[in-house]
Amino acid sequence: MHKKLTTFTIALLLFKLSFAQNLPSLLLNKNINSTFSITAYDEAAQEWGIAVATNNIYVGNSTIYIEPGLGAFSVIAETNPDYAINGFKQLKAGKTIEQAINYTREKDDEFDTRQVAGIDAKGNVYAFTGPALKNWKGYSSHLFGKNFVVVGNQLGDSVLVKMAYIFEHTAGRLSERLLKSLLAGQAAGGQLSGKQSAALVVKRTNNEWFNQIDLRVDNSKTPFDDLQKLLNYHYGRIKVNQTINALKAGNIKRGEALLHDAEIMVDGWNGMYARIAEAYILLGDDKKAIAIIKKALAENNQWKENLSAFYCLAKDPEYQQLIDETTFTVKDWDDAIQLMLQINHAKDAIDLAGKTLKKYPESSFTRCLLGEAWQQQGNKSDARRNLETALKLDPNNVEAKRELGKLNM
Repeated sequence: MHKKLTTFTIALLLFKLSFAQNLPSLLLNKNINSTFSITAYDEAAQEWGIAVATNNIYVGNSTIYIEPGLGAFSVIAETNPDYAINGFKQLKAGKTIEQAINYTREKDDEFDTRQVAGIDAKGNVYAFTGPALKNWKGYSSHLFGKNFVVVGNQLGDSVLVKMAYIFEHTAGRLSERLLKSLLAGQAAGGQLSGKQSAALVVKRTNNEWFNQIDLRVDNSKTPFDDLQKLLNYHYGRIKVNQTINALKAGNIKRGEALLHDAEIMVDGWNGMYARIAEAYILLGDDKKAIAIIKKALAENNQWKENLSAFYCLAKDPEYQQLIDETTFTVKDWDDAIQLMLQINHAKDAIDLAGKTLKKYPESSFTRCLLGEAWQQQGNKSDARRNLETALKLDPNNVEAKRELGKLNM
């Protein structure tokens, strides 16, 4: 009786723990995750990228290693960062990608539980799958293709084949191709033990930080959907900025087309709604702008802090119902003036700045904004006078110093 109870208890414990860890991790007391990834290089864009998913938390924390201009390593199963750390050193020393990976493998007593994939500066690839992985449930292996390699363990039989096929037959940016490959792997069965986190990293030589892609879903029941949403947000933000620039330049058709796509892509990103509303104001569609503002408020009550900035909509009864001007601070009015300047309503900005200075005559920043408004109107003398006054009120007003510098150029 006691023996049966003990066996049952152990089985029950293993069953419960299996939701958090896979069986090899439990049996071997190691940090082994059933994982699949794709590592690739885009020769035209000079980008290196990795997309990866696992049945445990924060997969991007330990499996992705990229140095633009040098290469990339994906280290999965029983992860060991030494493969990437040593690998980059070996690549710098002129070794091949195979030699770079095998340098650590030859010194590693536990290589049999590893999976490592790498790609060098020219797109040459190499990978190995530890022999112990063949004893785990599911399929564990790797596949090579031109400028890419897919690896994974504890998978459905066709996962890696589907990933490779989709990557090879998909056009577009490297980030989009990587994610589509990962999604194809999941659709083909993914990991037998489920899913919990996913990540996508793409880096380019000499690229600005804000154009690098480093997206991570560390713990979710829907990591693939969440990762797709994050990538949409990344490119949606770029489209929003392109929309604003096009509309300010008078390219209405292009602006409208960009805005249509951008609004869909950033849906749910509450922080971008102010820019979407600004775009509709530039289009002269105040009603749509107010609809976006209301949507933002419905999703996040604290978004009300942005309301004062949209005082350019003050003549609309719907907007008036959303605000209480008597509670506006000088910073609220300054926000309103700044947006007027952003949408090229310099005359309205001058009027509002004048009214604000009557109430807050010592506000250096309001005076600076008034100077910017006059400058936007082409009145350099009034612009200079107000900017100099702003500096007298606050000698540390860096915005006023910058605008004066522009006038003196």
